[in-house]
Amino acid sequence: MTEEHIRPDPDVLLKKIKEEEHIKERKKGYLKIFLGYVAGVGKTYRMLSEARTLKEQGHEVVAGLVETHGRVETEELLKGLKFY
Repeated sequence: MTEEHIRPDPDVLLKKIKEEEHIKERKKGYLKIFLGYVAGVGKTYRMLSEARTLKEQGHEVVAGLVETHGRVETEELLKGLKFY
Protein backbone atom coordinates (compact mmCIF):
# COMPACT_ATOMS: atom_id res chain seq x y z
CA MET A 1 0.00 0.00 0.00
CA THR A 2 1.41 3.42 -0.94
CA GLU A 3 1.38 6.42 1.36
CA GLU A 4 -1.34 8.03 -0.77
CA HIS A 5 -3.81 5.34 0.27
CA ILE A 6 -3.11 5.36 3.99
CA ARG A 7 -6.18 6.47 5.90
CA PRO A 8 -5.50 9.40 8.28
CA ASP A 9 -5.89 8.77 11.99
CA PRO A 10 -9.37 10.06 12.96
CA ASP A 11 -8.14 11.12 16.41
CA VAL A 12 -5.44 13.29 14.85
CA LEU A 13 -7.98 14.86 12.49
CA LEU A 14 -10.42 15.55 15.33
CA LYS A 15 -7.68 17.16 17.42
CA LYS A 16 -6.69 19.38 14.50
CA ILE A 17 -10.31 20.48 13.95
CA LYS A 18 -10.76 21.30 17.64
CA GLU A 19 -7.54 23.36 17.64
CA GLU A 20 -8.71 25.31 14.58
CA GLU A 21 -12.11 25.97 16.18
CA HIS A 22 -10.41 27.18 19.36
CA ILE A 23 -8.29 29.62 17.35
CA LYS A 24 -11.40 30.94 15.54
CA GLU A 25 -13.18 31.44 18.87
CA ARG A 26 -10.29 33.46 20.27
CA LYS A 27 -10.33 35.80 17.28
CA LYS A 28 -13.84 37.01 18.01
CA GLY A 29 -13.86 40.48 19.46
CA TYR A 30 -16.42 42.64 21.13
CA LEU A 31 -17.41 46.27 21.22
CA LYS A 32 -17.81 48.16 24.46
CA ILE A 33 -19.18 51.68 24.36
CA PHE A 34 -18.32 54.21 27.06
CA LEU A 35 -21.04 56.81 27.55
CA GLY A 36 -20.95 59.98 29.58
CA TYR A 37 -23.27 62.95 29.76
CA VAL A 38 -20.61 65.63 29.30
CA ALA A 39 -16.99 66.02 28.23
CA GLY A 40 -14.33 65.51 30.87
CA VAL A 41 -16.04 62.83 32.95
CA GLY A 42 -13.37 60.22 32.21
CA LYS A 43 -14.68 58.14 29.29
CA THR A 44 -11.40 58.09 27.38
CA TYR A 45 -9.33 57.58 30.50
CA ARG A 46 -11.50 54.65 31.61
CA MET A 47 -11.49 53.11 28.13
CA LEU A 48 -7.70 53.28 27.90
CA SER A 49 -7.29 51.95 31.44
CA GLU A 50 -9.37 48.91 30.55
CA ALA A 51 -7.49 48.50 27.27
CA ARG A 52 -4.16 48.38 29.12
CA THR A 53 -5.55 45.82 31.57
CA LEU A 54 -6.75 43.61 28.70
CA LYS A 55 -3.39 43.94 26.96
CA GLU A 56 -1.56 42.92 30.14
CA GLN A 57 -3.82 39.83 30.25
CA GLY A 58 -2.63 38.87 26.77
CA HIS A 59 -5.50 40.19 24.66
CA GLU A 60 -4.87 42.01 21.41
CA VAL A 61 -5.88 45.65 21.77
CA VAL A 62 -5.99 48.11 18.89
CA ALA A 63 -6.94 51.78 19.05
CA GLY A 64 -8.44 53.76 16.21
CA LEU A 65 -8.62 57.45 17.03
CA VAL A 66 -8.08 58.83 20.51
CA GLU A 67 -8.59 62.47 21.45
CA THR A 68 -6.61 63.16 24.62
CA HIS A 69 -7.54 66.86 24.83
CA GLY A 70 -3.95 67.45 25.90
CA ARG A 71 -4.33 65.54 29.16
CA VAL A 72 -0.94 64.08 30.08
CA GLU A 73 -2.46 61.22 32.14
CA THR A 74 -4.54 60.12 29.14
CA GLU A 75 -1.56 60.35 26.79
CA GLU A 76 0.47 58.12 29.12
CA LEU A 77 -2.19 55.40 28.83
CA LEU A 78 -1.66 55.29 25.05
CA LYS A 79 1.93 54.12 25.35
CA GLY A 80 2.37 50.57 24.09
CA LEU A 81 -0.99 50.35 22.28
CA LYS A 82 -1.25 49.62 18.56
CA PHE A 83 -3.14 52.03 16.28
CA TYR A 84 -5.02 51.53 13.05
